[in-house]
Amino acid sequence: MLSPIQIAILALVAGTNVASAQVAPAAEQAAAADSGKITEVYVTATKRTTSLQKTPVAVTALNAAALDDNHVQTIQDVVNLVPGFSATGQGDHGVITMTMRGIGNDSAKTEYADPEVATFVDGIYSPRPEGATALLFDLEAIEVLRGPQGTLWGRNSTVGAVNMQTVKPEIGSSAGNFELGYGNYARLGARGAVNIPINDTMAMRVAVVHEQHDGYVDYQAPNIPTLAQQHAAADPVIAAWNAAHPGNPIGFQALNPNLYVRNGQKYSAQDQSAARLSFLWNVVPGLKWNIAYEHYMDRGTPSANLLQVARPGQDFWSALIDTAPNVNRDANSVRSRVDYEINKDISLAYIAGYSRFNGSSTYDQDGGANPATSFTTSTTGGGGFQANNTVWSKYKNYSHELEIQSTGKRDVDWLLGLYYANEDNGIRFDIPIMNGTEQGTVSWQGSFIQPKETVDSKAVFGQTTWNASDALHLTLGARYTSDKRTNEGGTNNSFSDSNVPQVPLNPSVNPLAPSSGFTTYQRNDGEFKDHKLTGLARVSYDIDKSNMVFASVSTGYKSGGLQDGGRPYGSESLTNFEVGSKSTFLGGALRVNNAAYYEKFKGFQFSAPVTNPDGSRGLATNNAEGAKVWGLETEIAAKITPIDRVQFTAAYTNATLKKLIGGSNDYQLPVCPIKEIATCLDVTGNDMPHSPKFSAQVMYQHSFALESGTLIPRISAHYETASWLSVFNLGDGDRQKAYTRTDLGLRFDSNSKWYFDAFVRNAEDAKIKTSALNANGPWQAQYLPPRTFGINVGKTF
Repeated sequence: MLSPIQIAILALVAGTNVASAQVAPAAEQAAAADSGKITEVYVTATKRTTSLQKTPVAVTALNAAALDDNHVQTIQDVVNLVPGFSATGQGDHGVITMTMRGIGNDSAKTEYADPEVATFVDGIYSPRPEGATALLFDLEAIEVLRGPQGTLWGRNSTVGAVNMQTVKPEIGSSAGNFELGYGNYARLGARGAVNIPINDTMAMRVAVVHEQHDGYVDYQAPNIPTLAQQHAAADPVIAAWNAAHPGNPIGFQALNPNLYVRNGQKYSAQDQSAARLSFLWNVVPGLKWNIAYEHYMDRGTPSANLLQVARPGQDFWSALIDTAPNVNRDANSVRSRVDYEINKDISLAYIAGYSRFNGSSTYDQDGGANPATSFTTSTTGGGGFQANNTVWSKYKNYSHELEIQSTGKRDVDWLLGLYYANEDNGIRFDIPIMNGTEQGTVSWQGSFIQPKETVDSKAVFGQTTWNASDALHLTLGARYTSDKRTNEGGTNNSFSDSNVPQVPLNPSVNPLAPSSGFTTYQRNDGEFKDHKLTGLARVSYDIDKSNMVFASVSTGYKSGGLQDGGRPYGSESLTNFEVGSKSTFLGGALRVNNAAYYEKFKGFQFSAPVTNPDGSRGLATNNAEGAKVWGLETEIAAKITPIDRVQFTAAYTNATLKKLIGGSNDYQLPVCPIKEIATCLDVTGNDMPHSPKFSAQVMYQHSFALESGTLIPRISAHYETASWLSVFNLGDGDRQKAYTRTDLGLRFDSNSKWYFDAFVRNAEDAKIKTSALNANGPWQAQYLPPRTFGINVGKTF
């Protein structure tokens, strides 16, 4: 039986043949745009299609050409193109979390926590972080909205939203494209799309993508101590164990080098594929239906925790690994939008989505930071072996949204909407920690089983703009949201029987079985309800046709929920005060957009894995008093000449925490004076993580007109000052120093519609940390990829 992706590839090939058989190409545009002007960009930030320069919102719009130029595959590739935006890889779950304007949540990597930056595809909310990790392909544009979007965009857009617009089918067109790519680390890529006309009212589009490359992290050979050294380390431990557990004695075992991974797929490898089938049906004049089915699968590997200072004789991009990496994920999504023009003044839209995700993964959490000195001891004591394994996860969500709005030019523009969303999530997450190696005794191991966690969200919203004159516009908006969360049957289970065999937890073990050696120490059943009214007040003024200023006050909200033990935590809210300007100069050759903001952030939900005073572990969420955040942003685009283009973005961010005492098992922290957790630190007044004071991006490209086409070299450089990687601000290990990263590109567009695009990313081969930990002794970190280079060759038709 063919998979959805195989079916899509066959449809793509068939569609390409149809397109090649067309005898009459589509008509070219009657006139080309003025090459001396910057192309006008349209956005949907206000749920209407408006010119970027006439939209009084801080929004960055990246069209398909910009995405191609910057080789954008995931959200992590987008962040450098947007001021005040960052993304962090989370290795043990292989996902990406986002921070905007100094606010984010690194723990929003499973069903346990929600993000502050919401992700949408074609206006449909993608609630889990796997949506941000998925491949981006066949996109018309990405819009990044900065500041709370709680009125129109809703759930979890506390500090911003990212909306990805896919390319839609076009009636009567048989256009398409395909591309092949090759690069270092054995990178292979292929993507393509074709529009297939069905009849005068229907069309279909097929798009496919596959990207793969080898992992960046090599496997180290273990340094096995002599048998005498192993005995010296193990014998006292064996004697103490046998004295304490006479019914379950252990004997000496020589270290087994075969326990270490030396071959197979490496960490930080990519192997992702996706396909999308889209249909457009113009049912009758004024009524159209867009519907798409998308399948995504990931067979790559997560990113590894690397030592920040490599051991002598070892390469930086290598690790001593005893848990082989694996990611196995599949997601299926359906997105639908029906648009109906009731009359010339009113339109109706019904937007619905459904998504189902299933996945599993294995991950070496210790990263070889604490090498074994014997089968049951390690360099710095404690557990030398730790795996973080997602045995299974399943996320299902669906949503319905109904919008009715005014159309055309009028004194009062208005929009009303109803929204409903439901999530049904589940996961089993195992953490086996063994002394020395997996041959050793159990240090601690637990299984967190959450079979059913649900979210039920309802909202009603509206927004109106009074066009007081051709220049003055006053906007008011409000949204009322009601959320309900449940945890049904969730348990936390730890290994508690020292009289059973000391072996690492694996998927074949049922921790709930009486004979498993595990005990349920916490039950997570509970129900939590929350509600909030959020709003927007904005005034914008068109100084002239090329210059606009605006000021706004807006609020965002993220509901509270349930943490381990069924204990509730409170909601967080943000009030944003913002002024901005959008200007076009030199007859359209220069565009300058600015924003300044001040944010009052309350109830910040700080989530982290913690150790309880009794030695058990869990995930805890505490509401901080909040944070004080303010900043400045600018985006400049210029055509210096018709063949020279420059883009510049910059952001200054000041983000400091208010009162918070936080704990985390990822860091070595002092004993906590709060009875709920074992170790913690008062981080009041610390800088928020992933928030450099200053960051900037500059891009320059020049076009050379050749007889056979156009050659376009380009250079893009990103600079940012030092930033902390956690709220704890623990010193150099917990800090990314100031850095510059440069990307280079050379593109040739042939007159016969084929092209090649050569690129180098991270030309400096800079080592850029995105997260850090020192729980295993020495400091470790997750890093952005090393220097990569390659070439793509493609054709449009």
